Parts: sequence; C-alpha cells; structure tokens
Amino acid sequence: MEKITRLSIVIPAYNEGRTIHLILDRVADTVLINDIEKEVIIVNDCSTDNTEEAIKNYMASHPGFNIQYYKHEVNKGKGAAIHTGIQKASGEYLVIQDADLEYDPEEFNLLLKPVIRGFADVVYGSRFLGGNSHRILFYWHSIGNKFLTRLSNMFTNLNLSDMETCYKLFKTSIIQEVKLKEKRFGFEPEVTAKISRIPNIRIYEVGISYYGRTYEEGKKIGWKDGFRAIYCILKYNLFSK
Repeated sequence: MEKITRLSIVIPAYNEGRTIHLILDRVADTVLINDIEKEVIIVNDCSTDNTEEAIKNYMASHPGFNIQYYKHEVNKGKGAAIHTGIQKASGEYLVIQDADLEYDPEEFNLLLKPVIRGFADVVYGSRFLGGNSHRILFYWHSIGNKFLTRLSNMFTNLNLSDMETCYKLFKTSIIQEVKLKEKRFGFEPEVTAKISRIPNIRIYEVGISYYGRTYEEGKKIGWKDGFRAIYCILKYNLFSK
C-alpha cells in the first residue's frame, strides 16, 4: 500500500471562460479515496476570452479550495501549459484534467486505486476499456486514435488501448524529471515514449467514461494534430530518445 496525502490536478486552459467554472465545481465536489487532498493547478495559456476573469472570480468565491493559478503571457500550446503545471505540482501524484467537460473528475479514484494498492507509478484512463459511458461522436477520430495508439505501442512495446487519452496520472517525482519538449498536442506520444523507457516503470490502464464535445461545443483538436502525433511517435521513439 502506498500512502498519498495530496493529488495535484493540472488543468491547462485556453478560451474556456464559458465553462471552466463547471469543471472546477466537479473537481471540488469529487471526494478522493483515503482522504487524499486536492491541489488544483490551472495554467491559462494566454486565453483571448474571459478565462482569467472567470478563474479569478471562482477563486474569490471559493477561498477554501486549493487553487494555484498561473498564466502564460504568450500562447504556447496545451503541451506547454501541461509542462508548467507539472513543474508547479507539489502532490505525490498528479493527473491531467482538461478544462472542458469531456472527462469526469469522479473517476480520479479509478486512476488512484492501482497506485494506492502499490502496483503502479503511472496510470492511463482508457476511453476504450470497460462499460463506462461514452458519447457517440466522430468515427474517424476513433479510428485515428486507435491507429496512433497501435503505432506508438509498436515502438514502446506497451499494450495500451488509448495513448491519446487526457487522463494520465503520474508519480510527480518521476514526471518532473522527464524532459518534455512538445508544446501542443504532441505531448501525448512524447510523454508515452519517454516514460516507456524509464527502468522498472510500472504502467497501468483503467477504463473511464468519455463525454466528448463537438467542434461547435469547443473541441479544438483536428487532423493536423493527428499528423503531428505521427511525427512525434517516430521522433521520440526513433530519432530523439
């Protein structure tokens, strides 16, 4: 059994002023197992809407909620925001949480269980495992995700079912030592390639729910990001170890 006192929740945010209070409410309402406390780290990637105002208003109206707020003065990309959040984390473990409503913070406990039981250093939340709720959306996106995961697995020798998932939980001391470079959506294949090479790393996967957004609802990833992911899989597994 591993003793965890604090979970750092890293939230990269870009133009999420309309909905960020909703995800913060869900994080606040989530009760973690074993009385683990929450540290929320929001990194605003130079949003052009009212994201900063919404966050500051939320912090002012919830003074007892442990929220750490950071802002990039220029837009650097989601991956760069995650890098900042990782370095600011003080919990024994950290998890990535998108600022939208596609993932359910109540399922942090699913990710934590293999860690608490002493089995895992890293846990991925798979949208393709188990019988959890999934919104039915884009067929070609699902095909693309599975292709990228299989391509990544061929090089890392992992048997992941969802490399592209947002929900990744890391032992903080391990991930803070990984030198990450990708500033946009290349974060997923890069971090997967690099953690796969850490000696004796224990990686687990659990099934999670997925409440996907349409582009009209604010989804940002597109086909260009898919090609970048292929490039990153090849780069960080073959040419830039």
